[in-house]
Amino acid sequence: MAQFFQSLLGAGVDWTDIGWATIDTLLMLGGALSLTLLLGLPLGIMLFLTSPKKLLSAPKTYASISFGVNILRSLPFVILLIAMIPVTVFLTGTSLGVAGAIPPLVVGGTPFFARLVETALREVDHGIVEASLAMGASTRQIVTGALLPEALPGIIAAATVTAIALVSYTALSGVVGGGGLGDLAIRYGYQRFQLNVMFVTIILLLILVQFLQSIGNRMVIHFSR
Repeated sequence: MAQFFQSLLGAGVDWTDIGWATIDTLLMLGGALSLTLLLGLPLGIMLFLTSPKKLLSAPKTYASISFGVNILRSLPFVILLIAMIPVTVFLTGTSLGVAGAIPPLVVGGTPFFARLVETALREVDHGIVEASLAMGASTRQIVTGALLPEALPGIIAAATVTAIALVSYTALSGVVGGGGLGDLAIRYGYQRFQLNVMFVTIILLLILVQFLQSIGNRMVIHFSR
């Protein structure tokens, strides 16, 4: 297969470099997505609970959290990458490679996922919450026993969208030496004008996105009530 693509694309495609770059992209995606889901889910739940007319309605708290989320979401990821270099170096000891890309990926992805979680929770029928309150359920019980199970398909869809967004972010991280397919595309496809290398990286990223979307769709269907 590699020989077929080599003949199709011409000389200059180092498949070993592409293989390692693909592994780096998967490592960045896996690490960043795990932390994003871990941090974004409780943040999204907090946004929902503290919003007006909800279980823990606290307009000032909601406004403060929402303001911070909106700021992080509004920053272009390339600017966030550069602005976070001192923080990234402090946390990981480097701003390069897989380790240097994960902190800004998490900071960029967490508020995005949190908003999607908030939206998924808002779509749950309010009658379910009222019925749980009538039965004397606590806020924690309502969240874990009613809201999250009912919103699970929407949360899975949100995680899928977030994963695909992080794929594009990993490609952008190559601008500051983040490694992965994006870095390869910039170093070879842009700086050295090897368009065949850029073509290969684009195809691999498209395959990854299609795979993530397919898995996400199947999980949403599986968990839909």
